[in-house]
Amino acid sequence: MSKAKDKKPINSNLNQDVLEALQKKKQHLKEEVRKEEEVRKKQRVEERKRREANKSFAELFEESELDWKKFK
Repeated sequence: MSKAKDKKPINSNLNQDVLEALQKKKQHLKEEVRKEEEVRKKQRVEERKRREANKSFAELFEESELDWKKFK
């Protein structure tokens, strides 16, 4: 048979238990990636908070969007 005629979905050639194992592994890997991204996001938030807490008055003053001349 030629390859063009033998185009069946891959899951029809795999044993059902092998297919289930692969699907479980896929779900597990997706969950791991999601958890890792969540951890990285929390770390970025914590780092931003630490940097904000360690800023000097001058740095905070420079970053302020208020026009301080109006309050003189």
